[in-house]
Parts: sequence; C-alpha cells; structure tokens
Amino acid sequence: MSGVTQITVAAADGEQRLDRWFKRRFPDIGHGRLEKLLRTGQVRVDGKRAKASDRLEVGQVVRIPPLGETGSEGSSEPGRGEPARGDRAPAKRPPAAPAARDIRMLQGAVLYQDDDVIVINKPAGLAVQGGSGIGKNLDDLLVALQFDAAEKPRLVHRLDRDTSGVLVLARHLQAAQRLADAFRHKDARKIYWAVTVGVPKLSHGKIDAALAKQGGQGRERVQVDDEGKRAVTFYRVLDKVGTKVAWLALMPMTGRTHQLRAHCLALGTPILGDGKYAGAGAFIAREAVPRQLHLHARRLILPHPRKGVIDVTAPLPTHMQETQRFFGFADSFDEDPFADLDI
Repeated sequence: MSGVTQITVAAADGEQRLDRWFKRRFPDIGHGRLEKLLRTGQVRVDGKRAKASDRLEVGQVVRIPPLGETGSEGSSEPGRGEPARGDRAPAKRPPAAPAARDIRMLQGAVLYQDDDVIVINKPAGLAVQGGSGIGKNLDDLLVALQFDAAEKPRLVHRLDRDTSGVLVLARHLQAAQRLADAFRHKDARKIYWAVTVGVPKLSHGKIDAALAKQGGQGRERVQVDDEGKRAVTFYRVLDKVGTKVAWLALMPMTGRTHQLRAHCLALGTPILGDGKYAGAGAFIAREAVPRQLHLHARRLILPHPRKGVIDVTAPLPTHMQETQRFFGFADSFDEDPFADLDI
C-alpha cells in the first residue's frame, strides 16, 4: 500500500473489534505494529484516535497509512515509527493494475450503474476481499469499475468467494454510508437461490437458529449454537426432483457469516457442492453435476442513496444453469416467493 487509504466499514463488519477487522484485511501486519500505528495516530476511525479493542460501526471510515513503509508517516527522524525487530513485516506491495481480461470480466458483469451506485453479478470463485491465501480479489480490481468517477467504488457488503450474484458498490463516501445504513437497518431485501441435496420436509418455513464461529483464520466456519448470535432465514421450495434434490429460495433476515450454508445444513439439506460444511454429503451425480457451490444471490431490493429503490436481478452462473438442465428443474421461478410474508 503506497498511500493513505480510507476504508468504509461494510455492513458485514459492523460491531467487530478494530484489531480483528485490521488483521483480516492486513494479515502480514503484526499486532505490535498495529498498536504502534494506533498510538501514533496513523490509524484512525472517523478522523479520531482509536484503540485496538474499539468496536467498529457500519459506515465508519478507517484511515490506513502507507503500510509498506517502515518509517512513521510524517516523521522527519530516521527510524521513528519502525516496528520492533521481532514484529517487522515484509513490505506490502500495492495491487497490480487489473489485467485486460479482468477489466472485461468486471465491466461485463455490471447490472446497474448511475452516479451513486454500481451493481454487479459477482462471479463464483472471486473473493470479495484479500486475506491469507487469497490472490486475486474484487477489492483490488475495483479500479476497473471507476469509469468517469473521481475514485474507485467502495464495498458496502460481501458475498462468500464461491457465492455468485448481486453485489452492490458505492461510487462515493456518502453513498457508501447510506447503503451501509440500509443493510444495517435491514432495509435490504435479499433473495438467494440454492440447489440442495435432499428436500426439506416442509415446503416452506423459517429457520431461527443462532450461529457461532469456530476455527481460526482461513478455517473459519459456523455452527448452530444457542450461545451464538441469532440468525434467521426464510426458505421456500421452488422445485424438486423426488426426494434427492431441490431448488430453494432463501431470504436471510440477518447477515451472519455462512448463514445460508449453515442453515441449509441444519435443515438436513446441505447446499449442493458445499463440501466445507457437508463433506461427501454435499455431492450428487458427481460425474454429471459441477462440483461448485450452488448458491446464488438472485435479487436485491434496497433504498437508493438519493431517492427511489434499487431492484436488481442477477442471471444464473453457468454451473447452476447446467445443473438446472440436468435435473429438469423448471425454466423459471417466482422472483419474489416471499411476497406473502408479513415481515
């Protein structure tokens, strides 16, 4: 990172400790160095000094100094601000300019665009943010979607790496804050499609099962746990093939990590291709059906930052189209299967 960066806290990162948020984004920076950056005021939240234990709020802006430099920013004394010998991390290079094929891919994925917002159909397999073991990621490629704006767009929410579908980007800070508020206050209506191994016993219902995280960095997963954070998902079976496989619509009312994957597993019907949560039980017709995760953010409805409503639907990824044809699922489904719910 070669210059000061301002990062808006996304909806999925709200209520997280600053040090944990920082570690997820910059795994090469040790805790000792972060503490020094905080003590010297180089890392700030909304322009104010902060502590490692402070809880971040959605829409806050975190100032990140040039992490690739060893000297303290703004210091004229040689060596001032250097991390301790045992805490020194290798210089972090700024992301390379996106390759031409990545620029074409992202610009071709745009579903909606105006002066405030860009909505894309995120490809399955593309991580939204970088981290340990993650190479190419959307955050590093966003300059490809800057177009005529003064700055590149900002992330305001996330999708799992292997989940495809609707992802909203803000084109400036004010839009980022208003969109983050919409997600935080649950004003966003999110509808996902998933193919599951097995068919739920009831054709529709509500999953109200608290989730708790387990595992460390890079091995994170969640499980149903009464001591965890409340998580609520509505589901409806849109089509099925006997008792072996089903096409579900899912509408999460909360935004927990891996919520839909864990809730489908709790139903006894894991998402097709979700080996992380269901192991061998997540696969069926192995030679004919793609082994990718069959979870797609199909539709998103939320208030526009200025006026009106954004209502965007994302076409299915190729692997889910192939599975749709193989099992003979219906060619089309109700785009708002939860319209009758009083929520």
